[in-house]
Order: sequence, then structure tokens, then C-alpha cells
Amino acid sequence: MQILLRLARYGFRYKRYLFLAWLSILGANALALAVPWLIGDAVDQVLTDGDRRGLILLGVSLVLISVVRGAFSYGQTYFAENVSSRVTYTLKNNLLKRMQGLSFAFHDKRNTGDLMSVVTYDVESTRMFINFGMVRSLQLTFLILGIAPLLLILHWQLALISLAGVPITLYTTMTISRRMRQIWRSVQRRMGVLTTVLQENLVGMRVVKSLGAEEAQKKLFHGHSFQVSEQTFAANRLRVANTAFLTFMYIGATGLVVLFGGRWVLGGSLTPGELATFLLFLGLLVMPVRMLGWAVNVFTRAMSSGERIFQILDSPSPVEDKKGANEMGHAEGEVVFDNVSFSYNAITPTLTNVSFRIKPGQRVAVLGAAGSGKTTICNLIPRFYDPTGGSVTIDGVDVKDVTLNSLRHNVGIVFQDVFLFQTSIRENISYGVNGVTAEEVEEAAKAANLHDFIMTLPDGYDTQVGERGVTLSGGQRQRLAIARTLLVNPPVLILDDSTSSVDVETERSIQKALRQVMENRTTFIIAHRVSSVKEADLILVLKDGVIAAQGTHDELIAEDGFYKNIYELQLLPGEEVFLESAVTRD
Repeated sequence: MQILLRLARYGFRYKRYLFLAWLSILGANALALAVPWLIGDAVDQVLTDGDRRGLILLGVSLVLISVVRGAFSYGQTYFAENVSSRVTYTLKNNLLKRMQGLSFAFHDKRNTGDLMSVVTYDVESTRMFINFGMVRSLQLTFLILGIAPLLLILHWQLALISLAGVPITLYTTMTISRRMRQIWRSVQRRMGVLTTVLQENLVGMRVVKSLGAEEAQKKLFHGHSFQVSEQTFAANRLRVANTAFLTFMYIGATGLVVLFGGRWVLGGSLTPGELATFLLFLGLLVMPVRMLGWAVNVFTRAMSSGERIFQILDSPSPVEDKKGANEMGHAEGEVVFDNVSFSYNAITPTLTNVSFRIKPGQRVAVLGAAGSGKTTICNLIPRFYDPTGGSVTIDGVDVKDVTLNSLRHNVGIVFQDVFLFQTSIRENISYGVNGVTAEEVEEAAKAANLHDFIMTLPDGYDTQVGERGVTLSGGQRQRLAIARTLLVNPPVLILDDSTSSVDVETERSIQKALRQVMENRTTFIIAHRVSSVKEADLILVLKDGVIAAQGTHDELIAEDGFYKNIYELQLLPGEEVFLESAVTRD
């Protein structure tokens, strides 16, 4: 119930539209309750008094009531949809904002398909709750609570007969509600898995086709789809069974009313008009009684969906702006790691007591085997993660003491796994930078040695790159990512193995272009190849999360250690041997 109340608060944010929806519902149903009285009077006037003039007046009144009631019915639908659509819009924005604000640690544990399912499928379930639960359920409540006393006023004996099955109906509905909630919770979990399978199939279509795995992926998708379909069918089967039971109870009650009411009419204790009024009131109960089954379905789905939505909205993030955090201006670029330790879990440390000081404008190379902590070091500088021990400072200021936004404007990163958006080359380069000019975009492209290639394209900078940059080669994507980062003009630049997907000739071209760009910037270069780091001012060699050696290229070559072994392996004639090859030799 707490979940439904939290969802309802989103509806109360739009009080004006909610109030107008409620007002429309009350108006439409108040007029609906007047109709049986008028028809009952008409029956008695015709059969008893023969008052044709009064009958015409009643007929005109019914027409006018129908017109006004139709206007109210339109209003309740219009305003209910208005509120539910606005709540959906708000929830989707809040979810995206929260997911963007959560640290990498959250996204490391949640798959993309499941998060997409929450934003689409689960939010749609809450829209139905707002529309029905907060608005139209008032109609059910009004009719049920309004008709019951009217039946007692008309004829209390008939009322007791017709309402005798209500306790059984309520018990059955509550029992089915609990069963349906369990089923919908399972459906929504499985829907997240199904969305993940679909997303992986579409994103990895080239891998699927290249390995001839179409049939295997079809079977996997069909399996999950079948499970979702079966459980959805089970939930709807319960809903339909409940609706059928409620309809049976209503028809049974109507039959008893006709049987006993007819006898009282013949006995003279009840007029034909009163019996007609009673039956029409029972007729008005058909819709709310049948809708009780639908209401149970909507409420149980909303509770299951709300749990998943608030699980994200309530997720704590270990990386957030601390209270009173200051804005970081344009930094000089001094980066200091002071006894820094970090672990992605509580069992295996990734970094242990790492310390170093990088002066502004220095070029620092970070080498190490896979899993040695190279990328982790660079993830700690812009606070993608926070260290579990020690501190990271820029210009003497702990990165935790400044706002994330201002910190990340001072730290530019070119990731190893380049992600490009499905838009033009120009928009990909200028992504995240406001007010950039065409000349600045071109300068960044030239610095990344990409401009000449772009000019050979038919649409130049307006060329669409396709999904994830599929129309570009690996080297071209890397250079575009470099240009995008350079346009931010950060004082601290991180190249996370940014030349790993290019050939030696392209790497040399990029390195030549970057020499001028790296001037007066503190640059961290994560690389596997010694050729990429020979000119660095400082080389940090990581092994098992600790700094095994540090110094310039000449200093490390003079030592008989890990770096020298890598250097000798990679300079063997005709071979390009990567760092992992040196692990066993060390």
C-alpha cells in the first residue's frame, strides 16, 4: 500500500487536472443515479395515472440529462488521461535523471535491458494506475456506496437479498489480488530479461550473423518470450475468472430481485415503478462490479512495477556531490594520489596503497597487464568511483570536495571502448559542449588527424555515423572520440588505450597530432605498447594493483625489470607483442 501511496503523490502534483477529473466523475455519476428515479416515476405515471403530459416532460428531462452527462463523461476521460500522461512524463524523466546520477558501480550490476523495461513497461503500468486507480476508481466507489443506501431506502428486504453476496465477492477478490501480485512481479522480472536478450541481439547482430548463431538466439528469445506470455496469460486468466464470478453473482442477485420483487408487486407492497427503479439501480452496478476484476489487475501490476521503479529512484550512489561542494575553476592540472586503495568488491583489492604526484603539463604513461588497475586509476580521477582508502587531489583539492560537473569539465577522457551517437559527425564531436562553432569543431578534428578523411565524405561533417558509429572504422571512431574530448579543452586529459584499435601507421599519425595538443596539459596515457609511451615524462608500471616500477623510459630500460622485458618483447623483428605476453616471463 505504501508503494501505491507514493505513486499517488505523483498524481497530486497536478491537482487542478485531478480535481477537474473528480468533479466530472461526480457530475456524470450523480446524473446517472437520477435516471432510475425518473424512469420509475414514468412507469408509475403511465400505468397508474395515465399522465401523458408528465411522461413527455420526463422524456425531455432524460434527454437533457444524457447530454450533460455526456459532457461530464468526456471531461473525466480527458482530465484523467491528462494527469496520467503527465505522471508518466515525470516518472520517465526522474528515472533517467537518477540513472545518470548513479555511479558506475550501479550500472556495473544492472543490465541495460532491465533498466529499459522499467522505464517503458513498468512506467506504463503506473500510468494505468493513475488513470484508473486515482481517477476512475472514484467512479466505482461512488456508484457502489451511492447505490447501496438507495436500495435500502427503496426496499430494505430486496436490498438485503441483492447485497447478500458482497462479503463472498470481497473475499474472492482479495484472494485473487494476492495471487496476481506474485504473478505480475515475476512477469516484470522476466520482461526485463526478455528486453535484455532483444537488446543484445540487435546490438550484437554482426556477431550473431558472423557466428551463424541466429537459430540459437531465436530459441533463447522464444524461450523467454514464452515464459512471459504464459505468466501474463495466467494473470489474465485469474482476472477473467474473477470478472466472470462477479458477473455470476450480479445476475444471480438480479434473478432473486425479480422473483421476490415480482411477488411483492403482485401483493401490492411494491409498485411496478419502484421495482423498475430497483432493477435499474442494480443495472448501474454491473459496470463497477465487472470493473472490480480489472481494478485488482491494475492495482497489483502497479504495486509490482512501483517496487522496481522506486528501487532505482531510492538507490543510493556512493559518488554524489557532497553538501557544500565547491565549483572547480579551470585547473592547473597537478594530480596527486595519496596512498590510494580501491576494490570493486569486498574480497579482491584492485589498487593497494598507490601514491604518485604528477605536475601540471606532464605526460604520464600507465602500463600493466590486464586487471593490474590501469583503467581504475583513471576512473578515480573524474570520480567515476571513489577510493576505498586514501585521497585523490587536483591542484591540492580533494576531488570529493568539488562538484562532479565542474570536476568532469576539467578531466577529458577518450575511452578504449568508443561510443558514438546515431547522429552526424559534427554533432558527435561537439557533443556536450554548448555554443561551439564550426571552426572549433574542425580544429578539434584536425588535431585528431580526422579532418582530411571527413572532407572526402559526400556530406562532410554532416555525414551520419550510424548506430554506435557503425559506418566508421575502428581507428576513425577512436580519432573522432579524441576530437570530441579535445573540444572540451580539459587541463587533464586521459587516453584510455585510445590507440589500441588502430594500426601502427595510424597510431603514429595520431601521436604526431597529439604532441601539440598535449602541451600544457596533464595527460595520462594508458597503453599496451611501449611505442605509445616512450616519450612520456613519467611511466608508471602496475602489477597486481601496486606500482611495480616508475621512471622515464631510459631509466626503466636501464633496470632489469618488468618494463625492460616488455620493451624487448615488443621490439622483436616483425612482431607486435602485447603486454599480456610478458606476464609469465616476468
